[in-house]
Amino acid sequence: MSFGQQGGPQSQWDPWKPHSQQPWTSGADETPDWAALAEASETRNKRRRLLFIGGGALATVAIGAAVAVAVVSANDSNSAANNPASGNPATGNVPGETTGPAPSFESTSAPPPLDPRDFVSSKSKDTAPLGAQILFPGTQLTVADNTVYKKGATDDTKSCSAVTRGGLPKILTANDCTRFLRVSYTKDGIATTIGVAVFDTAAQATKVKSQVDTDDDIIRSLSGKGIKDFCTAAVCLSTSNSYGRYAYFTITGFTSGKDMTEKDTDAYQVSDNLESFTFSQIRKRGETQASAAANE
Repeated sequence: MSFGQQGGPQSQWDPWKPHSQQPWTSGADETPDWAALAEASETRNKRRRLLFIGGGALATVAIGAAVAVAVVSANDSNSAANNPASGNPATGNVPGETTGPAPSFESTSAPPPLDPRDFVSSKSKDTAPLGAQILFPGTQLTVADNTVYKKGATDDTKSCSAVTRGGLPKILTANDCTRFLRVSYTKDGIATTIGVAVFDTAAQATKVKSQVDTDDDIIRSLSGKGIKDFCTAAVCLSTSNSYGRYAYFTITGFTSGKDMTEKDTDAYQVSDNLESFTFSQIRKRGETQASAAANE
């Protein structure tokens, strides 16, 4: 690599241009002008100091301007927060707002319906006619699954103990049973007798229900009108329950005299159907009286 060509133009050294070559004379007796070099170095350093000072001044001015803008923006925000929006009142009262009492309206809701159970829970309210033929009307019964049961004999007595067995006569007498209604239904060799004990209050009927043991305290089956004797010596299914001032019972068995077992699901279904029917008849009695009272 050559650093210059012979005979070409003499390179010029400029102290302000990087990498420019300082002129050297070819003669050995020529020496650098040290005064000129010192003056040039001083001049360069002075300009650099001015440049740095000027740049700092510009930076200071720029930061100051930014701070000024921020202060103005903050003042504008505070002014907006302290002054309500145009068109809105400065106070908390909105035009059209009233401070008087709210208007009242008469209630138009219907009164709650009367409870049917109330009308069959005491002798004083349960005043509709009562009897075995009234509570169990017709000559047959059709239940929800369209099964038809033929109605047999009915019975109505004031001697509650005479138509019951086991410990039930004593329980009924102790709780002042006033009347006992019975009816029997049959289908396909299975018969059920329903018995309804009548009391003056619901408390008496509820107490009877709590004291009955359905294994021993049972009603006497009722035969007649096409239904042969049943459940006189054979094993049968008995139930007990109460609703209002009525305690009601069932006894179900085979008219053939066969003992009933847990495998006899058809007989169990007959018992369930007729127990549900008895409950619905007593409740319907309450509904009829409740409806009549509501329309008075």
